Amino acid sequence: MKRFLLGSQQSIAGAVYGTIVVMGAIAAGSDAEAEPGQLATFAASTVLVLWLAHVYSHSLAETITAGRRLDRTELFDVMRRELPIPLAAVPPVAALLLGAAGVLRETTAIRLALGIGLATLVVQGLRYAGVEGFSRAGTVVAVAVNLSLGLVIVALEAALAH
Repeated sequence: MKRFLLGSQQSIAGAVYGTIVVMGAIAAGSDAEAEPGQLATFAASTVLVLWLAHVYSHSLAETITAGRRLDRTELFDVMRRELPIPLAAVPPVAALLLGAAGVLRETTAIRLALGIGLATLVVQGLRYAGVEGFSRAGTVVAVAVNLSLGLVIVALEAALAH
């Protein structure tokens, strides 16, 4: 479960990228009339399109490097390596779907989805700082940089929603 939510050491880039993309999609789709179900669809489809773009571009690069067409196993390996991008969207999209189902108020679902994204960015910043062996000050900086990306997105959502 931990690997699913946070990714592995090799997948931190995809987890951070996917989180930023899903948060950006939520912010871009937010306005005063935005419904969580519509935001979930918009965010999930945006992340999936960008995941496919990553798979395609990395497959092209590996094809050129290998000097031949990738076989099915190699293509699936590229897809698997890039899987943290769409997996990062699962928890925020689930929160939006809870709002669409009436389990959560619409505004609560949107805030929860963005809060999950922020929490993910904090955790990934902590993971990075731990791997790098940063001091407390370095850890604070690493988390702050990661979190600042998310806070800019949240500020954008707040500006668009009003």
